[in-house]
Amino acid sequence: MIQPCIVRSLLNMCASLNGWSGLLTSSLLSSTSLSRERERGMGHEHSKLSEPKGSRRARFKERLRRHLHRRQSGNGSSANKPLTADSFAGIALLALLSAEMEFKDKWIACVSLGEQTFRTNTSDSTDKPVWNSEKKLLLEQNGAHVARISVFETNKLSSNTLVGYCEVDLLEFLTKDSDSEAEVFNLLDPSVPGKVVGKISISCSVEDPIETEKGFVKRILSIVDYNEDGMLSLSEFSDLIDAFGNQVANSKKEELFKAADKNGDGVVSMEELASLLTFQQEQEPLLNCCPVCGEVLQISDRLNSMIHLTLCFDEGTGNQVMTGGFLTDKQASYGWFFKLSEWAHFSSYDVGIRSGSSASHILVYDRKSQRLVEEIIDKKIVLSMRAIYQSKIGLGLMDIGVKELLQNISEKQGARMDSPESSADIPKFIESFKDQINLAEVKYPLEQFKTFNEFFIRELKPGSRPIASAERDDIAVCAADCRLSAFKSVDDSKRFWIKGRKFSVQGLLGKDMCSSAFVDGTMVVFRLAPQDYHRFHFPVSGTVEQFVDIPGCLYTVNPIAVNSKYCNVFTENKRVVSIISTVDFGKVAFVAIGATMVGSITFTKKKGDSVKKGDEFGYFSFGGSTVICVFEKDSIAIDEDLLANSNRSLETLVSVGMRLGASTRKLS
Repeated sequence: MIQPCIVRSLLNMCASLNGWSGLLTSSLLSSTSLSRERERGMGHEHSKLSEPKGSRRARFKERLRRHLHRRQSGNGSSANKPLTADSFAGIALLALLSAEMEFKDKWIACVSLGEQTFRTNTSDSTDKPVWNSEKKLLLEQNGAHVARISVFETNKLSSNTLVGYCEVDLLEFLTKDSDSEAEVFNLLDPSVPGKVVGKISISCSVEDPIETEKGFVKRILSIVDYNEDGMLSLSEFSDLIDAFGNQVANSKKEELFKAADKNGDGVVSMEELASLLTFQQEQEPLLNCCPVCGEVLQISDRLNSMIHLTLCFDEGTGNQVMTGGFLTDKQASYGWFFKLSEWAHFSSYDVGIRSGSSASHILVYDRKSQRLVEEIIDKKIVLSMRAIYQSKIGLGLMDIGVKELLQNISEKQGARMDSPESSADIPKFIESFKDQINLAEVKYPLEQFKTFNEFFIRELKPGSRPIASAERDDIAVCAADCRLSAFKSVDDSKRFWIKGRKFSVQGLLGKDMCSSAFVDGTMVVFRLAPQDYHRFHFPVSGTVEQFVDIPGCLYTVNPIAVNSKYCNVFTENKRVVSIISTVDFGKVAFVAIGATMVGSITFTKKKGDSVKKGDEFGYFSFGGSTVICVFEKDSIAIDEDLLANSNRSLETLVSVGMRLGASTRKLS
């Protein structure tokens, strides 16, 4: 006997979605038409319908085109914020169909959008894998819309190998005038820019709410249609009403049955059941929580409830639905050995401080692509840093000589990286970060770099880093290619990111440079990793007032150390503090902080120079390093997406010149 609660949950969901169909239809397609043939280029028989002016599909494409024109760069993840009708762009059904590769293997494909990643099953051993796997994806007007498709050859013991990838703008895909919804994209080699290693066939179509409703109704019918004839008899209908749990409806079973049986043939069809459920939902809301995940839904918020149920109760088209629950394609590609270690808590995979301190994976949010990416760092280095910076034993070692050892190692390594022999390390370094270093941006060819450090402090081609609002000095920009954390106050930084003992702005800037306005000011941390472009730039326009060298240690600036409660990386490391005097932001403290393996900090501007935002200020030689900018209190409003990520203890991957925030000072 079927459980009444299951039937009731499914029925309530179906009734609610039927009641919301008008809202979704008007939001997506602005049409009064209630049916159309499903159009998917998935190898099934289908006919491409024409798109007359004013059709739902044509209107939807026009809506997406308007969204593309209105998009603004630099917006971040919505992070589960409720959507409004204006921000809701639609629900896309993306399918990874098949691929053509250069060699035979067992293949998986992953799709990443925003903070979600999904993967297919593993194909047979072939050079022409077929997946026919699909997933519904939420599209927001100012949210993530470029999906990264990654194809991996499998190694089930550990991690699989990324062979090729492509990026697909879903909004552009959906607005294209094409005879087919399926399209073939080149798969690019992550190691060699521009090299094609295969092709992948993808389809993307608008999720039609009417078809979604039909899918839900079919599921209801399959549960209570005991004789499987696709119709509900009076007895089957009565069981449905009993399970529904509505006392008023329970007392009017026959009346409701007759109302549903519009053609009077003695049974209720799928269409008739959908019509009845729509009417019932309009009279009284019946769904209180999602029957899949149990999340409580706000019935008054019909749009977000509809979106949640449509994505959570992914009916699909009969093709395989991709597996979800991953944050990045790298995590989705891991083999069973990693999954076992994750299950056993030897490692974990999550957003925030936990990833930087107690876990072995560091995730950051890429502001440009609007998705999570994993920072590449050698596992042995991770274990070493955790041993040194995340334990009292490590702290004890620091007190008895590790600080001096790190200083000595950094100095020797810095000297080695200036030797001609070090140039042999350049190709290996590029290979290690093959999909994170864009050689097309580098100003000079590789053969021109005679030492590793010459490559490390490489210049970029003019125009590689556009400056946001270049003519407006009241707009501040990002000072480095880096992982950024921004906080309205130092107290916020200590709650969400910096866990070091006794951290303070005065300790960071030094007594001579720290004014009272800085103490309660806004702080921005620009963390550079070894693979980054290592020249730093001015975030604001103004005049360089002074420089102060502060001697110190050379701890790593990796989050594993920054989040340690046992040491103060930023206030104990070697650093140079400069003050930039500006019209729009008052005084801005710019702190260049050395780190493990950093040979030196070099400035290309001097005291008294007038500078424009985006101008080069200096560079770090080999190693990871950090810049911290401290703005005077109430002088800047940091962009909301940067603050929102930072408040989740999530760094944002940014480039030089991206918008940072706007001045809030009142000029006399």
